[in-house]
Amino acid sequence: MTKETLQNITVEKNKNSKIGEVDFDNLVFGSVFTDHMFVCDYHDGQWQDPQVIPYQPLTLDPSARVFHYGQAVFEGMKAYRDDEDQVWLFRPDENFNRINKSCERLAMPEFPENYFYEGLKTLLELDKDWIKKGFGNSLYIRPFVIATQAGVMASPSNAYKFIIICSPAQAYYGGEVRVKIADHYSRAASGGFGFAKAAGNYAGQFYPTNLAKEDGFQQVIWTDANTHEYLEEAGTMNVFFRIDDTLVTCPISDRILDGVTRKSVIDVARDMGINVEVRPVKVKEIIEAANDGRLKEIFGSGTAAVITPVLGFGYKGDKWELPKQDSTYAQQIKKRIMDIQYNKAEDKFGWRYKV
Repeated sequence: MTKETLQNITVEKNKNSKIGEVDFDNLVFGSVFTDHMFVCDYHDGQWQDPQVIPYQPLTLDPSARVFHYGQAVFEGMKAYRDDEDQVWLFRPDENFNRINKSCERLAMPEFPENYFYEGLKTLLELDKDWIKKGFGNSLYIRPFVIATQAGVMASPSNAYKFIIICSPAQAYYGGEVRVKIADHYSRAASGGFGFAKAAGNYAGQFYPTNLAKEDGFQQVIWTDANTHEYLEEAGTMNVFFRIDDTLVTCPISDRILDGVTRKSVIDVARDMGINVEVRPVKVKEIIEAANDGRLKEIFGSGTAAVITPVLGFGYKGDKWELPKQDSTYAQQIKKRIMDIQYNKAEDKFGWRYKV
């Protein structure tokens, strides 16, 4: 291993790449990681010592605050290689702003913008061979922050670690997805931190999602904690409904994640001339639309799959199947977004970021 300083980032290269051991045709999402990682520590009141080092385990004190009080936030991004071997990010400014928004809500220090972009670009330059060509292939990027101060006092940590790791990903095919509309469990409450990408938000979903799977569903559409009358998110995705020829999604709030893909779907759909309504959506409205034959599509949006079509849904023991269509809004919008991500179409929105 050799060390050198590149601008503000100390780089320790891994001379023994494991890329030759990876079967890129049979990747399990999020299970294989690249040769390097970016790390930066917060202590003495500031972020310092940014480094790119070989991917390796962490050593933490058993009393580190992350284990006891859950101060942990993360992001999900992707890098794409186009046909000319250029590497692109998709709206990284949104991810940077959102991780700092999440940090603020969990009483964690915000991360400096120059460290974020310089660290990310340095990491991707070192591991660029892991970004494979091909429509649907990408490098999944996971920035995250954890509290590292030792001690079990119930107060915010004064030490943190910011890390970026990367995992090669294939075109994402999630199989058939049917969802159960929640009528008891909740993902988040008003005044809470449902809008943050906090680790605890996801841990709290696992149990009710397991119960839904026992009933034959793959995901849960969450409803508001107060009345369970209004629809919010679908599993780990934002959710859209096509009623007749109008695309409907609920507004963001302190309970709902402000998804980067969600915002992109809304902008692309409107640019395509599709009528989009961002408003509260009642469970009752969706059931009535399904019974009347006016509910044409449901789909989720997120970084992993861009768009995931939903084939059917259940509520309080009843089940509905959605009609099959030759050309769906989901297919059309997904292609438009991916064409931008892979530099196959004009980026009129200014979303692409060249690495």
